[in-house]
Amino acid sequence: MMCLLRGLRPHLAMIALIVALIAPNQSRADAAFNAFLEQMWPHAQQFGISRGVFNAATRGLEPDLTLPDLDIPGRPEKAPPGQAEFVQTPGQYLREASFDRLAARGRALAARHRDTLTAIEKEFGVPGNVVLAIWARETDYGSYKLPHDALRVLATQAYTGKRKDFFQNEFIYALKMLQDGTPRADMRSSWGGALGMTQFLPSEYYKYGVDFDRNGRADIFRSVPDALASAAKQLAGKGWQAGQRWAYEVRAPQNADCSIGTPDVTMPIGDWLKRGFVPAQGRKLGARELSLSASLLQPEGSYGPSFLTPKNYFVIKEYNFSDLYVLFVGHLADRIAGAQSFETPWSKGAQLKTRDVESMQQRLTELGIYKDKIDGKAGMLTRAALGRYQKANGLKVDCWPTAAVLTHMRR
Repeated sequence: MMCLLRGLRPHLAMIALIVALIAPNQSRADAAFNAFLEQMWPHAQQFGISRGVFNAATRGLEPDLTLPDLDIPGRPEKAPPGQAEFVQTPGQYLREASFDRLAARGRALAARHRDTLTAIEKEFGVPGNVVLAIWARETDYGSYKLPHDALRVLATQAYTGKRKDFFQNEFIYALKMLQDGTPRADMRSSWGGALGMTQFLPSEYYKYGVDFDRNGRADIFRSVPDALASAAKQLAGKGWQAGQRWAYEVRAPQNADCSIGTPDVTMPIGDWLKRGFVPAQGRKLGARELSLSASLLQPEGSYGPSFLTPKNYFVIKEYNFSDLYVLFVGHLADRIAGAQSFETPWSKGAQLKTRDVESMQQRLTELGIYKDKIDGKAGMLTRAALGRYQKANGLKVDCWPTAAVLTHMRR
């Protein structure tokens, strides 16, 4: 045993040295964080938060520097959890097995909560299958347990995140939730600070939270009526059009121009049909639907399904800015209501790595074709810009990022 200890002593000495070097820095970091929290007190006080609630919420609170989207000098960019090196293609994200499972569960919940969902649609104009689909996507109908302490997440993002002002505001609203009676144990969140069964930021809770079960408090953590009604109120507040669909799957003609698939290129659905687009599944559209203004969405460029997207598509997109999120929620809502799977299958093609899409976006920006974020995501604006590049250079116009097109750009 003594020989073993003698062998460990050099290593223990080294560990002690490292701890000695790190500890002062850690202490300074903690002191700076604590000083930041104390600077938040006057703002909290203005919101009507008591010193007792503030102290209880912040006592022992430490920053979580493992979170993504932090602004820490010298630290490499940390991608959000679940974001693979390869950006997911629609076929990878919109899996049939997921729709089968969630739609079956959604239909059972629709039957169980029929009266509540009917009342929600009557009051807010949002169908029950749509809010059920949001609930499914956000927390798997409440079965997914949120992994983070919301106060710690919001305080960390407020202290050293890339959007400090935004999260300082959210942190104050989270304290207000505690002041108004939300149990501290309920304050679990995603890495971005969203709370409850349908994932609300604290400020959204105060703007859209609904006490739909009439028990005296809007409870988005345990009350299904409150959580679903709050989601519906938020969609209504962002402009949901009652009685209208979220999107229409269509078959695109061979000569369809994928480069015009952007939100600013709109026309009545009837005009799109005159251009050769055909509603999928043999759907017949009435005069009101034909008059709706819509834009073209082709998530895989000229490959895979195509959609005509009216106002409600972009309302769901305000809930979460990802097109794949909207497609998931919208299609799951349809499946809960008994619809079939997408008529056109998703392609089996791969997608470029994030850094390669960023290179493509950078080159398109330099050419004046692309004017949005350099984020490595092949969104609709990136795809449309790529299509314009392909047209200008005599390439096959499919609006899909490939290694061949990137090589052409690098020449």
